[in-house]
Amino acid sequence: MIGRLKGEVLEKQPPMILLDVMGVGYEVLAPMSTFYNLPETGVAVLHTHLSISENAHQLFGFSSQQERSLFRQLIKVSGVGPKMGLAVLSSMEPNEVVAAILNDNVTALTKIPGVGKKTAERLVIEMRDRVKDWQLPAGAAGDNNEAVAANGDILAEAESAMIALGYKPAEATKAIARVLKTNEVTRSEELIRLALRSMLPGA
Repeated sequence: MIGRLKGEVLEKQPPMILLDVMGVGYEVLAPMSTFYNLPETGVAVLHTHLSISENAHQLFGFSSQQERSLFRQLIKVSGVGPKMGLAVLSSMEPNEVVAAILNDNVTALTKIPGVGKKTAERLVIEMRDRVKDWQLPAGAAGDNNEAVAANGDILAEAESAMIALGYKPAEATKAIARVLKTNEVTRSEELIRLALRSMLPGA
């Protein structure tokens, strides 16, 4: 079992990270909650989870053990696999996921791609006891309002990543366009994060 990787970031194409560990390149899938905080280049440390199925061996990476633990609890829920777990942590910050569960906020959870009402209700019911000891911060983290310029490559990367996370192409295009009306961005990670947040209730 691979539990932790420390290496140089060679490539970032949401949601995939290519990490060079002593000459071996590991392709790691990471939620945007992790992806957004990684350096463009340089050394990164990821706490990993190896998922083995009949069709694929996939390695998932997280910036903290707590985030990985939440992912592992999510994929234990009936009907929630690694892909959906990745979508949950890409659409909402870990603290937001826990808050939605503890507050029975089914509506917020159904905004996540692939999560219908029944799945959202299962998440609340099955996860409530698992996250009851989670320490939520007194205040929620704010959005990144840094104003920068976007280009075609960033738009393409952002749309591709959102489709990989489960959104339909039309939904991804619409969300990205909505964000760009009020924000200027130069990083695809930032654009993806803002587009995903724009699809949450109250956004």
